[in-house]
Amino acid sequence: MTESTDLPDSSAFDAPELFINRELSLLEFNDRVLEQAIDAGVPLLERLKFLCISSTNLDEFFEVRVAGLKQKAELSNPPTDADSRSPRELLRAISARTHTLVDKQYQTLNNALIPALEAENIRFLRRAEWKPDQRAWLGRYFEEELLPVISPIGLDPAHPFPRILNKSLNFIVDLDGTDAFGRKIAHAVVQAPRALPRVIQLPPGETDSGPYDFVFLSSVIHEHVGDLFPSMNARGCYQFRVTRNSDLYVDEEEVDDLLRAVEGELPGRRYGDCVRLEVAHNCPEALSDYLLGRFLLSRDDLYQVNGPVNVNRLMSVLDAVDRPDLKYPAFSPRLPQMMSPSGDIFAAIRSEDVLLHHPFDSFLPVIEFVRRAGEDPSVLAIKQTLYRTGPDSAVVDALVGAAKAGKEVTVVVELRARFDEADNIELANRLQAAGAHIVYGVVGYKTHAKMTLIVRRETDGLVNYVHLGTGNYHPKTARLYTDYGLFSCDAALGNDVHEMFLQLTSLGKVTGMERIIDAPFRLHEAILAKIAREARHAAAGKPARIVAKMNSLVEPQAIRALYAASCAGVEIDLIVRGICCLRPGVAGVSDNIRVRSIVGRFLEHTRVFHFENAGEPELYLASADWMDRNFFRRVETCFPLEHGALYDRVERELSLYLADNSNAWLLGTDGTYTPAVPDAGEAELAVQRRLMEGPG
Repeated sequence: MTESTDLPDSSAFDAPELFINRELSLLEFNDRVLEQAIDAGVPLLERLKFLCISSTNLDEFFEVRVAGLKQKAELSNPPTDADSRSPRELLRAISARTHTLVDKQYQTLNNALIPALEAENIRFLRRAEWKPDQRAWLGRYFEEELLPVISPIGLDPAHPFPRILNKSLNFIVDLDGTDAFGRKIAHAVVQAPRALPRVIQLPPGETDSGPYDFVFLSSVIHEHVGDLFPSMNARGCYQFRVTRNSDLYVDEEEVDDLLRAVEGELPGRRYGDCVRLEVAHNCPEALSDYLLGRFLLSRDDLYQVNGPVNVNRLMSVLDAVDRPDLKYPAFSPRLPQMMSPSGDIFAAIRSEDVLLHHPFDSFLPVIEFVRRAGEDPSVLAIKQTLYRTGPDSAVVDALVGAAKAGKEVTVVVELRARFDEADNIELANRLQAAGAHIVYGVVGYKTHAKMTLIVRRETDGLVNYVHLGTGNYHPKTARLYTDYGLFSCDAALGNDVHEMFLQLTSLGKVTGMERIIDAPFRLHEAILAKIAREARHAAAGKPARIVAKMNSLVEPQAIRALYAASCAGVEIDLIVRGICCLRPGVAGVSDNIRVRSIVGRFLEHTRVFHFENAGEPELYLASADWMDRNFFRRVETCFPLEHGALYDRVERELSLYLADNSNAWLLGTDGTYTPAVPDAGEAELAVQRRLMEGPG
């Protein structure tokens, strides 16, 4: 039977209607996050956390995605995405969807969460609810903490409209009367001090308050705004917040020192072009129009909100409220045998490869891998990539210790990890001061690969020990994100990692890698080839199936290849947490493709790819999603798991993800998601809860 004549060419799937827009798909993901805040089955304070996460997600969406689209619209750029929408068309669609989403956030806060919190004696007190003792205490708070640092600005020719920081809390005040100099001033701006908390917890002993009574800083300013303008009448005071373009631009081809260039660009992020204005719902139209004019925005960019203009400020309540019964039950990750106090971590890896699935398995072995290498006299060198690791990282501590101990430590630090630039600059300086060799990756490409190489002298020569992961070397997020990490001393794998580090530090081209499929050089081609191979097997009547788990599926050629494979009869199951531009269930195109998203306690972050390959299946773990940026503009790794216990474990866990009927959302042909529910008589299965009980 021929392999190719009956197969459709992937170019047959160019129609724009076959692709879901990436920005709208991202908003749908944020809606699924918000649904966790609505779900009464989620512990109450965790619901509040999900609401805050949906708010910060939307902030970043405006700061980066909407900001970029606005720049394209100004340049009249033609459509660039596969769905062929122009930037202006897409901005209108985004505005409609985000206004609905924001309304849903505040309805959830006001109608669901606040009443439920009040029932648990966790209260956000409005000014009308303040008791005399509370009012007196807050009056003193205003005089002692706010008044000395606040600077109200009356707007006139000598006091122009101030520069407003990105996402800062501000107030527009409507005034009547004259000031001390006899000037008639109609408006003023009050900027809330950045150093003060946005949510104030009232002390029970001093204010006749409950243990968890809170007041918004904005309420205190509203109450005392008249004190800021003596002799004048403050007729109205309204919160507002502006969101700005926060993407950094550094012309890497023109700078001599990337660190200094990024460092120099960071302050400008606070004052980028405006992309969104949030105002209090009761702000008069004339004032909101005035603000829109100041920020060069249209009414499509205006969001009137019934509550705090920054919902994320409520995140501080989670730490302030000691109510374990309103949070997820405490969970202790499993600690593998290799981490016994007397255990030899290198001997354990020599005996067999070790696979960890975070957060179900502890991240401590990853830290100890580096720490013990720094203490081991047989270790000669340590090399590691760092993309996101946090400001106070035990991983960095271990690298610093190793460098001070005289080991050859080389760290590839990605300075351009969005919104972590400042932390990465700080840790790079710290590592350099300890004597580590620091490089900043490759001009034009982000280093997104997660890999560690330890070179150890042993009786039979030098041995390479490696750790390869799907997620960052970030101890905090390793308790919140699902990721795989593999320890191995396989010679071929170790040599591949060695070659990749040489490429990153010396800029020489890697040739002849045996195990790792790397981006930006080979990964895209390899994925397309493996998808095409499954299509040929299906056409030939051989076993053919694809199961792929990732964070985002965007790249058009990969999507077209999946469509062609579906038409050839390949059964395809995709587990895509966030953006998915593929449209499943289209007759004659994607009948055999199913897409699901898992949203639960932990953020799904693993990348796993299964190809059935005519009964000789292949399984890969990767740092890369199927996006243009991962395939073409980032340094990434994709590495195989050989058949055996580790392979079987990951396959079983993939099956659990496909069987989840509790935290799964199913993508429909129309681009909307519906929650999966158990069939009649079917037991409920939540994959994350199942994996907390033990490996798959």
